[in-house]
Amino acid sequence: MSASWAGPDLLSLRVVRRAATGVLIVVGLAGCGSSGSSQSPAPASTATAAATQTAAQSTTTTPASAHGCASVSAPAPKAAPHLSAPQIKLDPAKTYTVTVVTNCGTFAFALDVKDAPKTSASVYSLVKRRFYDGLTFHRVAAGFVIQGGDPTGTGGGGPGYTVVEAPPRRTRYVLGTVAMAKTAAQPAGASGSQFFVVTGRNAGLPPDYAVAGKVVTGLDAVERIGALNTNPPGDGMPVEPVVMSKVTVAVR
Repeated sequence: MSASWAGPDLLSLRVVRRAATGVLIVVGLAGCGSSGSSQSPAPASTATAAATQTAAQSTTTTPASAHGCASVSAPAPKAAPHLSAPQIKLDPAKTYTVTVVTNCGTFAFALDVKDAPKTSASVYSLVKRRFYDGLTFHRVAAGFVIQGGDPTGTGGGGPGYTVVEAPPRRTRYVLGTVAMAKTAAQPAGASGSQFFVVTGRNAGLPPDYAVAGKVVTGLDAVERIGALNTNPPGDGMPVEPVVMSKVTVAVR
């Protein structure tokens, strides 16, 4: 696989929970390349996500959410850009806090510059470009993760480049962890722009996903998004749009 995204690429995974053993199995459904793929610890295939998105966008407004989200219009998908990987280096002595404003509330996470300098620099660069403004959380898996950051809104888009930074083997994906999605065919720690936030106590994922950071405020907003109804039920696209209206980063 080349170092750049040749087309819509982001991880799409099926999550299978074995009730008897409590084991969480993540099975990749798509690879990467110009034919397109989907990236994240997600369940639905790119084709399914695209079909769901089309249905969701057929209505421009949604009823008020029972979970406290404001009703917003579904944004039009954007074309996947062809950006170059950032070359900047962040100062590990400083704290970089990314704030995500959505119609379901606001949450913030601190970038893990120490253990993930390249991943953090990539997220920082995308935020500074206002890349995430107007994008959606296109996938909600109850008790598992919420996922967003795809300009196409289908689960198959990215920024046009890939960063590879394998996380420490000790990595655990617990409540509030913010990590990057990847295709099943990509190496551990590969990432583009799609990220997921863990909403369960422990996602039970292997240490294959680059960690961007940890939620420091607004976990209630994350959980509010994680409680939304989806199509298909339990793990799919939110029935009502969840839009990141503004994503910023503060440095101190």
